[in-house]
Amino acid sequence: MAILLAWSIVDHWHYTGWQGDDLQRYQNKVFTCVNVVDGDTVDIDAADDDYNHTRIRLWGVDTPEVAKSGRGEMFFGPEASDFAKHTLLNRKVRIELQLPRTRDRYGRVLAYVYLMETGELFNAVLVAQGYGYADTRFDHPHQAEFVALEQQAHQQRRGLWDGVRVDQMPKWRQKQRTPQP
Repeated sequence: MAILLAWSIVDHWHYTGWQGDDLQRYQNKVFTCVNVVDGDTVDIDAADDDYNHTRIRLWGVDTPEVAKSGRGEMFFGPEASDFAKHTLLNRKVRIELQLPRTRDRYGRVLAYVYLMETGELFNAVLVAQGYGYADTRFDHPHQAEFVALEQQAHQQRRGLWDGVRVDQMPKWRQKQRTPQP
C-alpha cells in the first residue's frame, strides 16, 4: 500500500514516464483553445487535475518570450504571441502526443497541435512563418521537418528572421550554429 501511495505522489506531475492517462485524455482528441499564454503555450478546454483547463506546450518549437514570462520580453515575442492568439484562440484543435514523454518539467502537456479548420500542424506553421525556432534540444519525429522549415524561413527573411541578432535569440539557440541565408 505504501508503494502505491509513493508512486501516486511521484507520478502526480508524470515524472515517472507512465502516460496512460494523458493518452486516454488527449491523444487525437479535439478541444477548443481557450487561452494563449504565449507563442508556444496554450490552454485547452479540458480539466487537468485541479485546473479547469489543460496547459499545452507545443512540442518541437520555441518562440521568443513575452514580458509576462518572468524572463523578460524577447525580440519578436509579442508578434509570436499575437499570431498564436489570432490563429488558435476559440478555435478547435486536435492534440497529438508523442511517447515516451507527454509532460514537461512544469507539468504542461507536450503536444503537436493541429488546426481543425485546415488540418495544418500549428507547430510547423509557427516555424515556417518565422514566429519561432525549431527546438532541437529534444528529439522528436518532426525535428528534421522543423529544421528545414526554419532554414527556409531564415533564407526568405520571414518573421523574426527579418532582423533578429544572435544576442536576441534564446540562450540555447545562441550556442547552436545559426543557419545562413
